[in-house]
Amino acid sequence: MIFARHRLVLALAGALLFVVACSQKAEAPQGGNSASTAAGAPGAAASAPAGGASAPLPTVTVSTIKAQKRELPITLLATGTVTPITSVDLRAQATTTVSKIHFNDGQFVKAGQLLFTLDSRTDEANLAKANAQTAKDNAGLADARRQYERAKQLFGQNFISQGAVDTALAQVESLAATVAADQAAIDAMKVTLSYDRIVAPVSGRAGVISVSVGSAVITNVTPLVTITQLDPIAVAFSIPQRNLGDALSALKGGGSEVTATLADGGGKFTGHLQFVDNLVDANAGTVKAKAVFANKEGKLWPGAFVNVSQTVAILKDAVVLPQAAIVQGTRGSVVYVVQDGKANLKTINVVFAQGADAAVTGIKPGDMVVLDGKQNVRPNSPVVERAKEPKSGASAPAAFASEPSGANQAAKP
Repeated sequence: MIFARHRLVLALAGALLFVVACSQKAEAPQGGNSASTAAGAPGAAASAPAGGASAPLPTVTVSTIKAQKRELPITLLATGTVTPITSVDLRAQATTTVSKIHFNDGQFVKAGQLLFTLDSRTDEANLAKANAQTAKDNAGLADARRQYERAKQLFGQNFISQGAVDTALAQVESLAATVAADQAAIDAMKVTLSYDRIVAPVSGRAGVISVSVGSAVITNVTPLVTITQLDPIAVAFSIPQRNLGDALSALKGGGSEVTATLADGGGKFTGHLQFVDNLVDANAGTVKAKAVFANKEGKLWPGAFVNVSQTVAILKDAVVLPQAAIVQGTRGSVVYVVQDGKANLKTINVVFAQGADAAVTGIKPGDMVVLDGKQNVRPNSPVVERAKEPKSGASAPAAFASEPSGANQAAKP
């Protein structure tokens, strides 16, 4: 019993000591936190800006380019199609058969060159018949004229009446008209006979011959061959409606210069604008145009696609800068101009842009405009010019040459 009481007393004393120890541990973190706060206070104070002011903008490394004052050509760019100026489909003008073919497929032919000979025996016989009829009527006309002269002599001797003379004269005039009709028939037969010799109407390249010797042809139905003129040749393209006035001005005085470039690197050709259509395509908002090119070597082939460029006007004394320097913002087009080491935001108006250049207003010639690094620039940001890249074989940049030797040594194990 006594031992049980001692054990109970010891248990109560242990529980009391445990409670005291827990209370002391609960108070200890407060002091620790204050100590740690005091120890970290300098860093916090160092990171906070003095007087509550905003942090300064960081310096941005950029490259700049100078706005230039110069002429900027207004060039129209389009995709064109090579088209022949003249392309003729030859068809027979007589119903007959082919007697002879005087050229080959794909051959270059000259204007007036004989291409086909058709069977002309029927036309030759009809021409001979017309000549014979004309000879017969000429003989009758000659006899009628002699009769008329004899009638005039007899009338002068009072052997015949005036009516007989008039009848002889009418006979002469009738036969003269008949002879004239015979001559017209001969001329018509000669035209028909000429249809049996088919010649090239223009100089150019022949296509595939559609008939063979002995083939029957029908008047204006049977196709024979197509002759396409290749020199000179045309390029058809479209001009935007907004540039119609410039194109019409360029059309005067022989037409402005037009350049056509084959898409496959086949060469560049220079021609002149020759035609601007009189109607604007309402669906596309463009006007059809055509330029003519010399094609002695035959490199421009009908149906080929080419890139067309035409200078229609020149902007005088324009302020020009690269399009890469222009930033498209909510307030329109802007650029960053470097002044006193800071980037100033300026709103500009793009007058004309083409290729890598743009003519603008809102800045002055000589202004240094941020080109590379503008994505990191903010208004009034301090900027520093990026060092030029060394040429091949040059020494290393100063940043690498001035590196302390201790850094390399520290990096070594």
